[in-house]
Amino acid sequence: MCGIVGGVAHRVVTPILVEGLRRLEYRGYDSAGVAVLDDEGQLQRARRVGKIRELQSFLDSCPVAGKLGIAHTRWATHGVPSERNAHPHLSRETVAVVHNGIIENHEALRVELQAKGYEFHSETDTEVVVHKIHDLLDQGLDLLNAVRQTTEILEGAYAIGVISAQEPHRLIGARHGSPLVVGLGESENFIASDVFALVGETQRFLFLEDGDIADLSTDAVTVYDRKGNQVERPVHETKLAADAVERGEYRHYMQKEIHEQPVAIEKTLDGRIHGGKVLEAAFGPHAEAALKNIRAVQIVACGTSYHAGLVGRYWLESIAGLPCDVEVASEFRYRPHVVQPGTLFVTISQSGETADTLAALKEAKRLGYAHTLAICNVPESSIVRESESTLMTRAGPEIGVASTKAFTTQLTALLLLVVVLGRHNGLSTTEEARIVRELEDLPGQIKRALLLEEEIEKWAERFGDKEHALYLGRGAQYPVAMEGALKLKEISYIHAEAYPAGELKHGPLALIDEEMPVIAVAPNNELLEKLKSNLQEVQARGGQLYVFADARAAMTSVPNVNVLRVSEADEVVAPIVYTIPLQILAYHVALIRGTDVDQPRNLAKSVTVE
Repeated sequence: MCGIVGGVAHRVVTPILVEGLRRLEYRGYDSAGVAVLDDEGQLQRARRVGKIRELQSFLDSCPVAGKLGIAHTRWATHGVPSERNAHPHLSRETVAVVHNGIIENHEALRVELQAKGYEFHSETDTEVVVHKIHDLLDQGLDLLNAVRQTTEILEGAYAIGVISAQEPHRLIGARHGSPLVVGLGESENFIASDVFALVGETQRFLFLEDGDIADLSTDAVTVYDRKGNQVERPVHETKLAADAVERGEYRHYMQKEIHEQPVAIEKTLDGRIHGGKVLEAAFGPHAEAALKNIRAVQIVACGTSYHAGLVGRYWLESIAGLPCDVEVASEFRYRPHVVQPGTLFVTISQSGETADTLAALKEAKRLGYAHTLAICNVPESSIVRESESTLMTRAGPEIGVASTKAFTTQLTALLLLVVVLGRHNGLSTTEEARIVRELEDLPGQIKRALLLEEEIEKWAERFGDKEHALYLGRGAQYPVAMEGALKLKEISYIHAEAYPAGELKHGPLALIDEEMPVIAVAPNNELLEKLKSNLQEVQARGGQLYVFADARAAMTSVPNVNVLRVSEADEVVAPIVYTIPLQILAYHVALIRGTDVDQPRNLAKSVTVE
């Protein structure tokens, strides 16, 4: 969600801060701001509603320059998007704070601080943080200890960056439940909510743990844990290149990431399959002993990752022969659970910082699941660090808010897990070898699906004036239909819902008319004939059908029924293959409707609050 960047250097940091914010645009935001300490020791602040280009335009006309500063992109939680609610927030023109997360006890703190004479200028929960730090500085504490005592009374999740005019060479960062990294430079140091923000400045990072406070100057970084003890956090050198988050020849990041999927899946598979087998060592040193004793699986995720989990359930039960439950992370931790012996707890997250999924993982560890495994795209993320075993998707940076390659690489990773679990539960070597062959062929099948883009673009022209759409699928294709509907609603703002095709007669048929396009995925499997019958129900009621059908399926275009043939795909990998045309359709419909494809309204890429 929100983005934080901060820096202390011997050079002007304002351009670094703004560029860092630009690199974090993919996270979603509604306003942006920067505060720096100038050469006269005065805090200078600039804030603007809207895109970072609005902030840059203001800074071009009214420059603010300093060698110590913090910056922020805000995604509104408390208070509407407005300049007064934008970060950084100041207290009496001497302390500035940026904050990600939610302070749950902000109302009580606001009353306390108002009683001390502090005037509030925003509706945000963040403003209590800056005033409390100022209050403690007024009582004689230095900046580090003022931040430490403030964090001790905060309830909720936060990552904060703090600067003060009283200490012009010091930048303080702190985290609890929201990510914050420290970037290590030469005679300069930085903080950020994501390494992406700083890859143009440094490749060396410290990843702060929950409860950590970092004290940064130009010459040193000192980290303290929640008990106030000085600690050493390992230095990680990122392999992410500065140009890895550029669009290149593509019109949008989403389009680029759709077309990156064959290579992304190759990377997911690289070194993990050999000789017709899935290599169990890919899951880490502790996984082999743990996975052989698994008797059930619990998957927890949010959004697109949840849909991946639903596909995984079909595979786990049909291929591995293991019972599987899939639950939305935001619901998991708020109800009682009966944990069956031998249950593997699997979290799926693109960012590895999804607040609800991370909280569910911590609850699962308390409940005593047999083993925890994370399927994730970010090696240094909180969910990865909290899990006993991990399988990295290796999708690379995904900037578009609407997830594409993260989803298909998650599915690929899940299928690797299914095979390993199946091997311990009676899956034959012959069947494993067959699935591995399909995985090896999968990048080529994705490439063939991408060749449908020109024909799908023609379909998209018919969606421009629609306000509702219905997606249908059966079996493992039902979650794929759910994901297709999610993509359409996320970026085109067309209301779209998905149903198992057999449920049409139990209610959704009431919605069918010529203004309701119906999109169906029709692989060539044992459910195809039943799906055809469901589609005839739509056709008989004047609905407009758009069917992605297997090349072997006996389906042809007729009035009101549009059929586009997808290349032959084995049933086991068909959910991954059929995802591609649905992504392409959503993308081109959004283009026709003129929406912001990469940064759709009201949405954030990395959801780090509950």
